[in-house]
Amino acid sequence: MAKFKKRESLNTLSASLEDYLETIAMLKRERKYARIGDIAKFLNVKSSSVNTAIKFLAENNLVIHEKYGYVDLTYQGEALALEVQKKHDILYNFLNKLLFVNDEVADQEACEVEHSIGLETVHKIERLHLLLKKYFLKNEEDILSLKNYLEEWNK
Repeated sequence: MAKFKKRESLNTLSASLEDYLETIAMLKRERKYARIGDIAKFLNVKSSSVNTAIKFLAENNLVIHEKYGYVDLTYQGEALALEVQKKHDILYNFLNKLLFVNDEVADQEACEVEHSIGLETVHKIERLHLLLKKYFLKNEEDILSLKNYLEEWNK
């Protein structure tokens, strides 16, 4: 059974705990509720693992869960889940829309990186992406030229 340590700040959660928060937020958006079984199925883990993680997250005031009931995010939990999702979206867009990494790989790699990269760095990546789009990738021809250049580099 996984053991989690009391967190010192919102920035010290493990990648798997951030994934739990992100999954709960996603399930709530899509289905309006999240249950232990739904979380386990989505993350492809056992319900007992979800129970352990949810207990830890509840002890740290990130989720609210009554036995056999729905799992809900606290204000802090929701804020952290949104932060993780925002990191994911920025990284995915950078990889997919600027570096032309295919959808599946960009999604997987964004998921891996989102847990280890700080907000400051992510925001700089986002600003770089916006700058390139505004000044250097103004039209389809510019974008195609970049794509061709990157493909040539890989040969």
